[in-house]
Amino acid sequence: MTSTQDARGSAIHEGSPSTAPAPERSPRRVLRNYLALTKPRIIELLLITTIPTMFLAAGGFPSPVLILTTMVGGYLAAGGANALNMYLDRDIDAKMKRTRNRPLVTGEISPRAGLIFGIAISALSAVWLGLLVNVVSAVLAVAAILLYVVFYTMILKRRTSQNIVWGGVAGCMPVLIGWSAVTGTVSWTAVLLFLVIFFWTPPHYWPLAEKFTKDYAEAGVPMLPVVASRRSVAMQMLGHTAAMIAASLAIIPLGHTGWVYGLAAVGAGAWFGFLVVRYALRSRRGLTGKQLAPMTVFHGSITYLTILFVALAIDPFVQL
Repeated sequence: MTSTQDARGSAIHEGSPSTAPAPERSPRRVLRNYLALTKPRIIELLLITTIPTMFLAAGGFPSPVLILTTMVGGYLAAGGANALNMYLDRDIDAKMKRTRNRPLVTGEISPRAGLIFGIAISALSAVWLGLLVNVVSAVLAVAAILLYVVFYTMILKRRTSQNIVWGGVAGCMPVLIGWSAVTGTVSWTAVLLFLVIFFWTPPHYWPLAEKFTKDYAEAGVPMLPVVASRRSVAMQMLGHTAAMIAASLAIIPLGHTGWVYGLAAVGAGAWFGFLVVRYALRSRRGLTGKQLAPMTVFHGSITYLTILFVALAIDPFVQL
């Protein structure tokens, strides 16, 4: 972090004076900063979940043009929501070590420019999907943006320890968008995939929040690991993980999947379930830090979801 406190303050309160010199803004640097507003690493989840869902819905390869247009529209929607999230949370981001270098905090991008950018690409995503994919996908994308920006960021995040549970609904929408892009509708298979990600989100995010508990506490954000005991958090993680595995297995009897997905759902579910059970046992023994190893569960959750959805993508092409 190289900006002064005055520079940070000007990033938070638009229009306040700053004595810090303006940062150098080459075109490449400006582009990189606007790209950072979209949180491109988080959007990896979009790629992991949407394309395999489209394969499953199509029973094979969808049109390459349809995949491309859906992914571009999905990226714009998620990126717009993320930019608006950064605009609204810039005061919190300035207090947290892992977020204090974000462009709206450092002053690389002004709050006004960040707000306009977020609104613009959010609106563009709806138009893009509505014209090039279908109206159902466009409506679902708009719903995802509103859920993340209004329901999670503006209402839940600073008020309840269950913020990530219900706010995580927005992160489940890509599977519905992917399915509707191919079929024009939403089926029970898509709903179950939605539930897999819904129940996956807490055991994915709470271990990360555990590692950064001090950051969240100083920022005044009541993430569950901030306000509850480690044992309580672990028990809730167990419940969500069990529901996640159940939802993943419930997809099999619907007949859309075969043995590749079935083996992946059972095997990856058992492996990730083991990680969460071990985490719960360690928390019960009062272990902390590296002995508790929350990031092992965090990274394991990403591996689990990747295995599950890669199997989902392969499954339509492998039949006994």
